Amino acid sequence: MSIAAVAEEAGTTRQALYRRWATKSELAMAAMTTYTDEPIPPTTSDPFADLVAELADFQRGVGRRGRLSLVGSMLQESADPDTVARYRERVVAPRRRRLRAALDRAGSLGLIDANADLEVLVTMCTGAWYARALAGGRPPPNWAHRTARLAWRAAGGMPSEDW
Repeated sequence: MSIAAVAEEAGTTRQALYRRWATKSELAMAAMTTYTDEPIPPTTSDPFADLVAELADFQRGVGRRGRLSLVGSMLQESADPDTVARYRERVVAPRRRRLRAALDRAGSLGLIDANADLEVLVTMCTGAWYARALAGGRPPPNWAHRTARLAWRAAGGMPSEDW
């Protein structure tokens, strides 16, 4: 997320951006305030469907133009620690909580192994997207459903008849 790249994508100049945001950190913070994804459907009685819905929402959000650049900026050692903390608080933590909630419900209903390592599984769910992006290429068809299916089975869940 260089200022030059943002200016080019926005159809403006670096100077125009610096007039509005004095630093790249301020620009990143402003970008985060506009980070709004489509509303996530309320949880249902089907934790698997909720997991698929959350991953589909993640795909829509991170697939938007410029979102991967923002993620990359947050991973740089030179990133402002306050900006990174806010990004984690506003973007990363809520997503992880929602994924974990769907998996916790599945565990409490006996649909997945009660001893499954859900902390690692949550990371694998979204980490699969970033690994794919780094490898290049487009996401496979039905990415959210396929990822949820793999996560479910990794947690000891059995496929249902309607998979």
